[in-house]
Amino acid sequence: MPFLELFDETLDINATENYELSVQVSSDDLSFCILDTLRNKFVLLRSYEPEENSRFDPYRLNEIIKKDDFLTRPFRKTVIITPTTRSTLVPVPLFDESKKKDFINFNQTPEDRERVLINKLKNPYIYAIFSLPEGTVDVINSAFPQGAVMHPLKPLFQYINFNKRSAGNYIHIHFEKEYFSMVIFDPNELTFCNTFFYKNLSDIDYYVLYVLKRMNVRQNEAVYLSGRTMKDKEVIQSMSNYLSNLRFALPQGNYTFSYVLNETDLHRYLLLFSAVNCE
Repeated sequence: MPFLELFDETLDINATENYELSVQVSSDDLSFCILDTLRNKFVLLRSYEPEENSRFDPYRLNEIIKKDDFLTRPFRKTVIITPTTRSTLVPVPLFDESKKKDFINFNQTPEDRERVLINKLKNPYIYAIFSLPEGTVDVINSAFPQGAVMHPLKPLFQYINFNKRSAGNYIHIHFEKEYFSMVIFDPNELTFCNTFFYKNLSDIDYYVLYVLKRMNVRQNEAVYLSGRTMKDKEVIQSMSNYLSNLRFALPQGNYTFSYVLNETDLHRYLLLFSAVNCE
């Protein structure tokens, strides 16, 4: 099982009540980072990924959590990010919690044994409605009973609102293993948000260029990338044939990083680091 661990020498397993925990849980990875709130510094990044051509089921996720020395400890605050393509956005004035299943089923084919969750976002003022397999929700609720479960757009929008400019578009592409989310903000509002499945570099290029053309966005505007692409260098090289201003989105907020985290590409874990600033 592929494994990454980077930790600061000040990390103290007996001081977790002074730490904040951000966890990403999906069938493609279980990753987490720890923020030392006394120093306001990230002091640990750890990631588990399944073997090639396999995925984590709820049983395996639960097994990893129980065996991890930190994930079973009490924390000052815990947030859990749950990547999923089964989601939709609804403006707050139109939202009715009693109809949350109707909202998501309007855009998604209903599946057995799933649970529908909601997040209220502040900017833009919308609800993210999303569903997860019952087994995954049970694992999360058992392991992190006090944790706040977040759709990935919540920390992503948190990051974008912290970094977007006062003029022009802000374009962001966040990758997961088999799909990516593309978001476009103008200075005042969200103008585009959608998710696309991909199998190769050509798929990525096609969808991104199609969206930019339909949204009348110039191909020389800055496009920010984050998440786990197949291979960062290959994605950049391929997209650079059509886009002239590609940038990796580096975590920014009211926190610092241990020097040991310089050993990895921080844009790959952008949502984990951004989640600590979400309310």
